[in-house]
Amino acid sequence: MNTIRLISHSTGMLNRHKLRTSFMMLGSFVGVAALTLAISVGQAAERKMLKTVRQIFGDSSVIILDGGGRMAGGPRGQGTMLKIDDIAAVQRELAGIDTWDPQQGLVTSVRHADASDTAQVLGESERSERVWGRGVSRGTYFDETAVTASTRVAVIGETVAHELFKSEDPIGADIQIGSVPFRVIGILEPWGTDPHGMDRDNEIIVPISTLMRRLTNVDTIAAAKLIVSDPDRGDRMAVEIKRILRDRHGLTAGQPDDFSILTASEVRKMVATVQRILFLYLPLVAAISLIVGGVVSASLMVASVSERTSEIGLRRAIGARAGDIRLQFLIETAATTLAGGFAGILLGYVLAQLGAQKMHLDSVAPWGAALIGIAASTAVGLAAGLLPARQAARLSPADALR
Repeated sequence: MNTIRLISHSTGMLNRHKLRTSFMMLGSFVGVAALTLAISVGQAAERKMLKTVRQIFGDSSVIILDGGGRMAGGPRGQGTMLKIDDIAAVQRELAGIDTWDPQQGLVTSVRHADASDTAQVLGESERSERVWGRGVSRGTYFDETAVTASTRVAVIGETVAHELFKSEDPIGADIQIGSVPFRVIGILEPWGTDPHGMDRDNEIIVPISTLMRRLTNVDTIAAAKLIVSDPDRGDRMAVEIKRILRDRHGLTAGQPDDFSILTASEVRKMVATVQRILFLYLPLVAAISLIVGGVVSASLMVASVSERTSEIGLRRAIGARAGDIRLQFLIETAATTLAGGFAGILLGYVLAQLGAQKMHLDSVAPWGAALIGIAASTAVGLAAGLLPARQAARLSPADALR
């Protein structure tokens, strides 16, 4: 039997048993859709995570946070002890700190005329442009004089500018943060969302002295970021920073830290953990569903062999070879899994696009996931069809027709 007639006959059999064919397609459809979704969203999430890590952290960064406990594996305890003077003392006592910036913040309402928004308001120093790697796209940043004098000036993110001013130029305009008036002097460089889904363009940065005196009425800070001159000394410097802060806070040997320190090496470990989850465990779960689909296809095809015993015997009696029978069942199984796989790629891509929009990720690139999905569905289809095909080919014409 020639190959074209064999494919035509296999197609006819699949059309004749539509319900069984649909169930065989369903397994690869769900598995490939899940695989495409996991890989596509995982790649977009990794790009976003690495971009954010590069923006916030760096090999030369050491971050100190108010509150004790661990950064990973558990929440930090509440703390109210970390102060600007503590960070200044760390810089005085430790050589190798290029610069640093304190940070305090709150979420509050902001207004301009009849427009309002709820934004994250951060208090930082004039060094924050360099320390946090984010300046202004328009206007100017506040300087040391503004921090010293607690001037009521602000640089706002693009989202805040859009919500409060629409098409109006915000530079030089007044806004009200809480109940305190501020003058807008700059627009922050666009950032996008962070891995938690927070819109970092919905932020306002003001001099930290202004925020602490006029908005929060506190003398403590939430965090500080230090830039060290030698990235290789980050972990060793963290030990010295811990010693200095414990001494300044009067903590004895049995008392826990009331602060947390995050170094570049710890960030890299956390990133590696997330990458393992994104590119090992999630695709593994999707691959398991694809394998289960293949098992279902194989089971249905084995049952099909039993149902079609007389057909197989008749075809063998009129000249079909064992190889023809084997190839027919392989074609039928592979065709159903491949068809389900292609449909799964389409669904997975649509779901990945929707998921990326929901999580504020960049557009997904499905081509790598599509190639993996096609290869996986083909492999599963061939593997699932192998046993039924061999079983069908071994039937003798006499036994099949009896």
